[in-house]
Amino acid sequence: MNPQWQEQAQQYWDKGDYTQAASLYEQAIAQEPDRLAHYWHLGLLLVLQGQEAEAQATWFMAIAESAPEEIEAHTLQLVQVLHQEAERQAYQENYAVAWAIRQHIRELIPDNFNNLLLLVQLAVKLENYSGEDLETLGILEQLRSLPKIEVNSDLLLHVLGQVLDFAPLDPLSLEFVEACLPFATSPQDYSNLLLVTALEANYGLKRPKLAMRYAELSLKLDPDHSEALTQLASFYQNAGEYEKGIATAKLCYERSQNRLEQIFANHLVMRGLMNAGGYWDEALEWLGKLEDSLQAIVSEYPLNLISVQALRLINAAFFFPYLRDEAEGNRLLQNQLAQLFQDNVQTYAAEPAQRYAQRHQLWRSQRRENKRPLRLGYISHCFCQHSVGWLARWLLNHHDRDRVELYGYFISYKAIDDPIQEWYVNQFTEARKFKGETLEIAEQIFQDEIDILIELDSVTLDVTCEVMALKPAPIQVTWLGWDASGVPAIDYYIADPYVLPESASTYYREKIWRLPQTYVAVDGFEVAVPTWRREDFELEEDAIVYFSAQRGYKRHRETTRLQLQILKQVPNSYFAVKGLADETSVKRFFLELAAEEGISPDRFRFLPGVPSEPIHRANLNIADVVLDTYPYNGATTTLETLWMGIPLVTRVGDEFSSRNSYTMLVNAGVTEGIAWTDEEYVEWGVRLGLDPSLRQLVTWKLLRSRQTAPLWNGKRFAREMENAYEQMWQRYCEG
Repeated sequence: MNPQWQEQAQQYWDKGDYTQAASLYEQAIAQEPDRLAHYWHLGLLLVLQGQEAEAQATWFMAIAESAPEEIEAHTLQLVQVLHQEAERQAYQENYAVAWAIRQHIRELIPDNFNNLLLLVQLAVKLENYSGEDLETLGILEQLRSLPKIEVNSDLLLHVLGQVLDFAPLDPLSLEFVEACLPFATSPQDYSNLLLVTALEANYGLKRPKLAMRYAELSLKLDPDHSEALTQLASFYQNAGEYEKGIATAKLCYERSQNRLEQIFANHLVMRGLMNAGGYWDEALEWLGKLEDSLQAIVSEYPLNLISVQALRLINAAFFFPYLRDEAEGNRLLQNQLAQLFQDNVQTYAAEPAQRYAQRHQLWRSQRRENKRPLRLGYISHCFCQHSVGWLARWLLNHHDRDRVELYGYFISYKAIDDPIQEWYVNQFTEARKFKGETLEIAEQIFQDEIDILIELDSVTLDVTCEVMALKPAPIQVTWLGWDASGVPAIDYYIADPYVLPESASTYYREKIWRLPQTYVAVDGFEVAVPTWRREDFELEEDAIVYFSAQRGYKRHRETTRLQLQILKQVPNSYFAVKGLADETSVKRFFLELAAEEGISPDRFRFLPGVPSEPIHRANLNIADVVLDTYPYNGATTTLETLWMGIPLVTRVGDEFSSRNSYTMLVNAGVTEGIAWTDEEYVEWGVRLGLDPSLRQLVTWKLLRSRQTAPLWNGKRFAREMENAYEQMWQRYCEG
């Protein structure tokens, strides 16, 4: 043959002309029948043409001619040829072809562990991987075998990372992790990978119990991994294992190396105590420590924070409004923390922040000439089955698409079945989905040329605050999700005539934009068939049932005392308690206070959770009167109570959090149950318990309000929000 035939064959091969290349190798075999490499390449070319059986026949014909002592060496030569081509095909992203080649390697050497790992890698690339592949390929069996096999640790780590990214929820993924641990030659790398997986399981997939397992394994590899320990404290708390969560948070506090670490660990301890409920005195003790630390960090005013440090600072004062109704003092501290937070964000992310500010000036002049509809961006991690998600949908539903363009920015978009989330996706002209990458989110908002950016998270999500601090939109607004964050880059805070007192403008950093009637409105709620009957809880038909359904951190000790005073004064009355918290500590909390008030424990009913919000709403009819919490009122729970026509008693304070139920009652046309003092709270509770005609009147008013009240008119609310946005934009354009 022409001495250049191999070069020519390679050219055909590289071009994908496998038929011509195969023809040349057939000619080579005819002239050099003893040269095995020709058979290896010809068979491989047949594989590339889909002729699997012919390929195997070609290889085995050559191997069969080998002497017994040469078979192993010749097989390894063939495997090397196949491996090189599989690598080339994978590099060119021809994953199906690479996978087929590696299956042939597996048939030749079934226990080639690296090849098995690469098969898993290719299955992930092809998106047809399942955890069962780990068993059918024998990977788990080999990893668990004794004596231990030799493993390419870097490859194992890489494949493990791909598996965890693709299928973190698969039970065999966790088994894969445990089987890999003895081969972790770089424990810190493995530990970091497991922590990343744990974070995704908790925040992205809402599986805190699984996140716990990954974090525990991370710490098993690296016991000194402070971040893994910190996150584990949160995972325990999210999973309802409050005692473990509190103990782990306290361990983080003991190990703190500086004031910032101490502040966040203190916040974690508070989070555990408040979520569990029933740890009142201890919560107050830790609140005092936290306040001292926060005042100290504000005085020091460090401007060299990295992102994770700044993020943990912005929501450090989260629990203050739950424990004390001191609007001006709480706002002052939050504003100071927010200023420090923003100064650091705009230091470590100076380039985008400055670029956005410069471009906004140009936008203003351009938009005066371009009369397109206002482009609104809504950003949140709550566009799903969440309190904010249930409430915000009516505004999105009624927005006038000829008047505004809607862009949605989904933080921690969840890869789970959530019909509300998918509903939101369909409401936006563009729905942008993120895992939580601040700079990427801000840049997308900037590139979308959003006129007004509305955030629904406030300090409930630090990433949202970081995006807002970069100011990617010329006008930025906080609405609905919580009290204002105090971040200086946010221009307006949406309120109404009632939810904030007139004096609030003196201590809010944001300009308070008061809508004419209400700051939130819904058209109603889905209600299912109730699953509770009074007889299920040994409650007589003529009993008066007071009800409270709140998370543990809303249960203020002094407000609970007021509730028990009501119970004490109303014969044949019971207190039904429901809400996310530690069952043991909450029962202890209520029953210890009841003993102090001389109330029998028989008058309490601690109710279980239910499968869905519509069932929860239907079951509210078990109650005669709902007793609101203070200083942090209900919000969604209050709206649900009023929609179901149940009288509610609320104590009004000075903060946004202590005036939510007040504005909702007023906007439903009801004044009965609104208390301005502790004494009035007890009086209203007793009156509504003793007077059935008063309860009937309130119920009649609430049911009638469905057709008339601002609270239940989402369409009118949308027009008022649009008017506000247009006025904000006009003011901006006028400078």
